[in-house]
Amino acid sequence: MDERQVEAGRRGPSMADELTTIFLCGDVMLGRGIDQILPNPGDPALKERFVRDARTYVDLAEAVNGAVPRPVDFSWPWGDALGVLDEIAPDVRVVNLETAITSCSRFAPGKGVHYRMSPANLPSLSVARPDVCVLANNHVLDFGRQGLEDTLEALTGARLCPIGAGRDGPGAWRPAAVTLPGSGRVLVFSFGTTSSGIPESWAATDRRPGVGFVRDLSDAAADEIVDRVQQCKESDDLAIASIHWGSNWGYQVLREQVRFAHRLVDGGVDIVHGHSSHHPRPIEVYRGKVVLYGCGDFVNDYEGIKGYEEYRHDLRLMYVVAVRPGTGELAGVRMAPMRACRMRLRRASNAEAMWLQGVLHRVSRGFGTRVALEADGMLVLK
Repeated sequence: MDERQVEAGRRGPSMADELTTIFLCGDVMLGRGIDQILPNPGDPALKERFVRDARTYVDLAEAVNGAVPRPVDFSWPWGDALGVLDEIAPDVRVVNLETAITSCSRFAPGKGVHYRMSPANLPSLSVARPDVCVLANNHVLDFGRQGLEDTLEALTGARLCPIGAGRDGPGAWRPAAVTLPGSGRVLVFSFGTTSSGIPESWAATDRRPGVGFVRDLSDAAADEIVDRVQQCKESDDLAIASIHWGSNWGYQVLREQVRFAHRLVDGGVDIVHGHSSHHPRPIEVYRGKVVLYGCGDFVNDYEGIKGYEEYRHDLRLMYVVAVRPGTGELAGVRMAPMRACRMRLRRASNAEAMWLQGVLHRVSRGFGTRVALEADGMLVLK
């Protein structure tokens, strides 16, 4: 592997000695309203059509579930999720960080929504101890290339391993490598597509900072990803393809997404980690490897936003994928149901977990996947 690739350390014992466990989640958006309740809020100014002050999103959340103390401590947005992470003790933690970490005031033109977190609030990300922060998404350049530079500098300085965006094309496409106990690594590749709202002008080039960008979901594009994986992957390694793709709402998975995911697995990818949708989408097990077509939201300030209530986007999932080292064969997927309340994550009630189970089971049946609710409140693939 390229000597410039990031080596991130292991973060705790495995669920079982013979398995490698990986925590994955959807969108982590610590900017806007979340940033405003943290100890060091940045400039609240927004340029949205209806909202001009980020504190409005705090007011909306309070109108739904009650007062949010201000300032909260850095762990507040994660709430009960931190305890769940301690319980499951995954070997590797991967999050989709969908927020620029910057004090830059230059809003990217042509965008209706911008996410920015004060660099002084970075401990609110560090507290979750992510091994890898994937950045190939439609908000990391919300404050232009200066905002991206600031984000990369902040994450690198905190040893939080940013991937999927960089100061040039090679930097944006460089994978993370998390060393596992004993032998082998988990390699994480991050890239995004137009369908998730990433402008093509954000694509990193040899001379321009930006994100790892895939223009279409063609076989040729999948083969380019596979080639990158095969150049880096060694016999004891596991490979994750983390993809920002698809629309915000609905459970449909396009045929081109299925074909693309299958081609990645056929070429050596062990886990497909899809995100962008505001709620969980179907799960598939293909040739013994898991494809998460959409992991949904995780941490954000959407709590008081009206519309699309039928999708229950206040309900979130923590995905824990267990694989067999060496082969990458799937050993199991467990999901912890959470609910956003007062701008923090709480364990979901039994009724809420049952609702998530029913929806995921229904939408995943077409892929031959069954989802069950266990006595401990966790959802599992059957």
